[in-house]
Amino acid sequence: MTSEVLYSIRNLDVEYDTRHGGVRAVDDLSLDIRKGEILGLVGESGCGKSTLGKAMMRTITTPGHILGGELWLEDVDLMTLSEKQMSGIRGNEIGMVFQDPMTSLNPLMKIVDHLVEAIRAHNKNVSEQAARARAMEMVKDLGIRSERIDDYPHQFSGGMRQRIMIALVLALNAKLVIADEPTTALDVIVEAQFLDLLRGLRQEFELTILLITHNIGVVAEVADRVAVMYAGRLAETAPVEALFLDTKHPYSRGLLKSVPNIDVDHQELYKMEGAPPNLIAPPSGCRFHPRCPYAVDLCSAEQPKLLAVTGDDHHAACWIYSDRESRPVESLA
Repeated sequence: MTSEVLYSIRNLDVEYDTRHGGVRAVDDLSLDIRKGEILGLVGESGCGKSTLGKAMMRTITTPGHILGGELWLEDVDLMTLSEKQMSGIRGNEIGMVFQDPMTSLNPLMKIVDHLVEAIRAHNKNVSEQAARARAMEMVKDLGIRSERIDDYPHQFSGGMRQRIMIALVLALNAKLVIADEPTTALDVIVEAQFLDLLRGLRQEFELTILLITHNIGVVAEVADRVAVMYAGRLAETAPVEALFLDTKHPYSRGLLKSVPNIDVDHQELYKMEGAPPNLIAPPSGCRFHPRCPYAVDLCSAEQPKLLAVTGDDHHAACWIYSDRESRPVESLA
């Protein structure tokens, strides 16, 4: 992994139209994804994680709209591309793995046909025979027996279907894989196998992976860095070890405390008070302030910026770490 940026998001705004008003699912969000890293994007359901992933692919559909911001894949400004140009980026440059592969796989097509169709759609000069050979190579790399390439999606388990979705991405040599809750439908044993597979594929194919999940344990297992999202905005970004050992944002700390610890006897489960805000009429200032035990008047008046808090690679959007607020960092201890 290097510090070189593969995908850069700048001041992104995404809104959904509803009969009650606009829902700002992603609000003025900026984030860099570095080449070769696994970046975990975590947060509660409804915080905008999946919307961000779709926006990165420019697949937001009505009633959703990208209102503004910049999306850069290396030196290519994706917001300036036509839909035809963007369709060439999807698959060839950026691939997506969804939480339920059955919604993405045609139940009437054999696995080999999915792979051959994807390969030839993005490279017209590849013969069907060559595409089939490429498909065979992919499934072998993913631990799928070659004779099963002629089976249908319903004949595979959830974990194997996720491998097939990854095969579709790898067959096109995508640089960036966006995995949206890929382990949600898997049991814990298959989940562990899948996470091992992601780590191995990152190494073997030099992939960059954005792992979108509500499961912070999954992030601890495989991610290099973590971005914590709350109500459409980033609350904290940090190397994975720093987030778990030296959490800075009150929301991130609440997420971590909500995870049961099997090493502690008679542990009382932590419950974060309140609920995420209504994004049609979100609270002023910091969106977490109505639930935050450390909130002061400034928190409800003005939104804090995402600032470096320890070194250059750990950032938090909290007034505790601003010159505008004098309380020490230790107040979160």
